Amino acid sequence: MILTLEAQIGVKSLLLTFDPYICYYSFMARALRIKYKSALYHVTSRGNGRRNIFENDNDRYFFIKTLKKSLNIYNVILYSYVLMPNHFHFLLETPLANLSEFMRQFNITYTSYYNRKYNRVGHLYQGRYKSILVQKENYLTILSRYIHLNPVKVEKIQDTSTSEKEKYLRQFKWSSLKGYLNKDNIESFVDYKTVLAEYGGDDQKGRRIYWQTLQGDLSTKFEIKKKIVGDSILGNDSFIKKVKEEYLKKNEKEIPSLRKINSYCSKDKVIEIVCKEIGKDLDYIKSHKGTNRQTLMEMLYCHAGLKGCEIGELMGLDYSTVSVGRKRLREKMLNNSSLKYLVERIEDSLSIIKI
Repeated sequence: MILTLEAQIGVKSLLLTFDPYICYYSFMARALRIKYKSALYHVTSRGNGRRNIFENDNDRYFFIKTLKKSLNIYNVILYSYVLMPNHFHFLLETPLANLSEFMRQFNITYTSYYNRKYNRVGHLYQGRYKSILVQKENYLTILSRYIHLNPVKVEKIQDTSTSEKEKYLRQFKWSSLKGYLNKDNIESFVDYKTVLAEYGGDDQKGRRIYWQTLQGDLSTKFEIKKKIVGDSILGNDSFIKKVKEEYLKKNEKEIPSLRKINSYCSKDKVIEIVCKEIGKDLDYIKSHKGTNRQTLMEMLYCHAGLKGCEIGELMGLDYSTVSVGRKRLREKMLNNSSLKYLVERIEDSLSIIKI
């Protein structure tokens, strides 16, 4: 089997070429690319220095025209999109495992157009595009709604009333939402049926249910980022396990996001193992200061991929307490062999059941 690996660390780079129809990886210092047939991605790209990538609607029309052409050339399926002033979001599927080829051609074409038109040189985008591998069964429809909500997340809109947000979304022109709400507004290059099937179909009723669900999202804290593992994968434990086993090269220690994925274990499993090794239940550990609580916080951070604020929310503590607690644990381990042994034993147990 032939695979593709791109790694860039500092000014060094390595390129190995393999069959892209089977699998493709490309790594950069802070990016992990996982590619295989019919993979689903949430793709974003932001303007360099957060500057606008569109100056007017003519630019947006050319962007859409280029997108439509590129989707056709590379046989990529687009489920949802939104164009914001300084960035864009795509939810797309790659039957031919060719995300990099598609994005390279698409971004080069639009950047060349923009630079010629505005007599500028250099990068239009802030680094390479960002792609999150997504579990289709669990997150396709959720991400579709997440993308469509982006227009009301801007500062001038996010503090308005729900009714004003709904009105703004319905009137927003540069998004696939208009085709999800009204058949008269469908665009030929967007696949609506797959997402709308979850809401009863692509008839009037299905579109009404989709909109009602989106309305519900407006009144709740719709958060996706906390669920992303290693800045690269969105899915349940079994999906992450499958990706790790089939598509990731585990000895690439220098890739930060890959290191996060390889050290990932579910939150509940981490809690279960820590409680078992310590001999105390979760409520006891949470309510008592000291090494037991600090150990759980450290394991959740290192092995479940939780951030400090997430650990604090779970433990009923503020972020600073979590950070200080983890630091103190590491300091104690330097002079406490029993504590060091306990932590090592927990990590050994976690390494056996890691997904």
